[in-house]
Amino acid sequence: MEGRPFDMAKRLKGIPPYLFAELDRLKQAEVKKGVDVIPLGIGDPDQPTPENIVQAMHRAIDRPQNHHYPSYEGMPAFRQAAAGWFQSRFGVSLDPDQEIVTLIGSKEGIGHFPLAFVNPGEVVLVPDPGYPVYEIGTLLAGGIPYSMPLTRENGFMPDLCAIPHDILKKARMIFLNYPNNPTAAVASREFFDEVVRFAMENRLIVCHDAAYTEIFYNGEKPMSFLEVDGAKDVGIEFHSLSKTYNMTGWRIGFAAGSAQLIHGLGKIKTNLDSGIFQAIQEAGIEALSGDQSGVERMRTLYQERRDTFVAGLREAGLSCDPPRATFYLWMEVPKGYTSKTFCEFLLKKAGIAATPGHGFGKYGEGYIRFTLTVSKERLAEAAERIRKVL
Repeated sequence: MEGRPFDMAKRLKGIPPYLFAELDRLKQAEVKKGVDVIPLGIGDPDQPTPENIVQAMHRAIDRPQNHHYPSYEGMPAFRQAAAGWFQSRFGVSLDPDQEIVTLIGSKEGIGHFPLAFVNPGEVVLVPDPGYPVYEIGTLLAGGIPYSMPLTRENGFMPDLCAIPHDILKKARMIFLNYPNNPTAAVASREFFDEVVRFAMENRLIVCHDAAYTEIFYNGEKPMSFLEVDGAKDVGIEFHSLSKTYNMTGWRIGFAAGSAQLIHGLGKIKTNLDSGIFQAIQEAGIEALSGDQSGVERMRTLYQERRDTFVAGLREAGLSCDPPRATFYLWMEVPKGYTSKTFCEFLLKKAGIAATPGHGFGKYGEGYIRFTLTVSKERLAEAAERIRKVL
């Protein structure tokens, strides 16, 4: 006997299936057929977490004090390590007690943040293409996402002057992400200066997702939004240990910025989660404060992969620009294809899993995103497979 059907809440009906879950389903279907799929769709580092971090975790697990509930806002020692890393990397001083909160990965913080500051019916400015959680977090809070197009002609930066006045009157918040996923664009100081002025003039909260600041090439270090004068008065910045230290499965990050915004996010978290396992936070302290040579090795590795893959794609007759940061490559699809049909073509004809640009928003149509999270040999093989089927 079947149970009676249950209707989901209305807030879920406007939310599409999570993009990367659907991509994984399609990839697994091909794998079950025996296809040797080269996974270039999901941005999950293939290299192990550095050994010094793993060993710190081993030691921390043996300490009984770490087996209890952690503090909601994060261990003071972890927040101090985050503040020290921020000062060393960006030259920005932060109060670890008031201006930093620990996160169960930056995705969690980004998804929860609109619950603290967006009322039903208020507008949130969202980059398009962009990480899907910006829009989904807005919808779950009852907000209305407004897409800001990121186009090649504008360097994949939003044209803030093009946002209609009536939208700005209702707007509460703006999401930004540089280095950018999926386009790999890097923001300039001049752009961040413009954002601060724009936010002050329009009474907006700036949420900057900075998950990829440590994956850069040719020594060109991306900056933090909080380096700009006035940024801490209007904004919050989300950082993740996932991509920098190959810790995607560990789920740890932090947010930094305005004490008022940190407090608001913290209030949501105290009511919805119980903090991060302290042993993971101790491993995070080692990541932020310990030997950073592993991060440099990863940058070198990604740069070799980037150069190999870009050269191979160009030999296959495809046009693509080498990214200045992130481990993503954002490429226009060949004529005659949509982003969806080209990804399907690559998966079924060449055994390559990529991400269709339209999955990141309407303005991602006409592009696909590759990741550099397999060996350069596999990337060379992927490029050769593409050359053969085109």
